[in-house]
Amino acid sequence: MSKIKLAIVDDNTFLARAIKEKLVDFEELDIKYMVFNGSELLAKLEKSHNLDLVLMDIEMPILDGIETVRIIKQKYPHIKVLMLTVFDNDENIFNAIQAGADGYLLKEIEGPKLHNAIVETIGGGAAMSPSIAVKTLKLLRYPERQESLSVQEEEILLSDREKEVLEQLAEGLSYTLIAKNLFLSPSTVRKHIENIYKKLQVHNKLEAVQKARRQSLI
Repeated sequence: MSKIKLAIVDDNTFLARAIKEKLVDFEELDIKYMVFNGSELLAKLEKSHNLDLVLMDIEMPILDGIETVRIIKQKYPHIKVLMLTVFDNDENIFNAIQAGADGYLLKEIEGPKLHNAIVETIGGGAAMSPSIAVKTLKLLRYPERQESLSVQEEEILLSDREKEVLEQLAEGLSYTLIAKNLFLSPSTVRKHIENIYKKLQVHNKLEAVQKARRQSLI
């Protein structure tokens, strides 16, 4: 039996190594590489997509896990993707499944259970941590909750300048570079970003970019 070829995608090197350590003793698993964001993974896949499964974090710089899943499923549908994250909120679960994720696990999972989940997924199953499975069933039973979330988001209005700032933020540029490109002071950029966060009701850059893209604001 050929080995299962894996990649680990996580911007936290400590957690990425911890995941690798959990799996290193299982002989049928071949961990090909670890990368730190979706963009790095896609670059690797362009050179060779001889991979069976990806263990994917969600919140990462440059290209987050949910967007990366969407691209992988379009370009390399043979590759299975297991989300492996500390976040179990409804929105992430819903977005990951919509993007095409084959399973959704929490990083606290023990090595043998993670190994079993990988084998199960390769065999066509859908591995989920118990708490995630419960939340997923609720999302399926009460889809109006997700719809009401979308309705609430439709009313977000950003100014043209805020959209410009957010577009540059989405490209991973620093406040200083954004200020230079838009002929603003760094403090003005910071103020715009504060306003963007308030309007979008988010707490960080990744959440802002994801929500803005979902609402076609950028």
